[in-house]
Amino acid sequence: MMETGNKQLNKKRRHTRIRARISGTAERPRVAVFRSNRFIYAQVIDDAAKKTIISSSDIKSKRSRTAKIKKTESATSIGRQLAALMKEKGISEAVFDRGGFKYHGRVRSLADGLREGGIKI
Repeated sequence: MMETGNKQLNKKRRHTRIRARISGTAERPRVAVFRSNRFIYAQVIDDAAKKTIISSSDIKSKRSRTAKIKKTESATSIGRQLAALMKEKGISEAVFDRGGFKYHGRVRSLADGLREGGIKI
């Protein structure tokens, strides 16, 4: 019988494969996503300068205070909020780094929110 790896190891392998292929520049930075059980975090990173340009999360949003807003809806609003901040900085396109997470649920909602905000991914 084949031994399957645990979820954390598989996520780490996916993340390593993704990061080997993508990197952000000043013109087209990388949008890195981290998803915990409660919150979602997103950062706009310039890998050439090794700087975080913008960051956003739903910790201080309405969802953390009320249970009526769903996590996927909150992720979409964080994507729109991040897109607005990126537009202010003059960034119109980015590389999406899902961070080893499957492109599904909250990660996909955040990417959709970025697209709705006018960012080309």
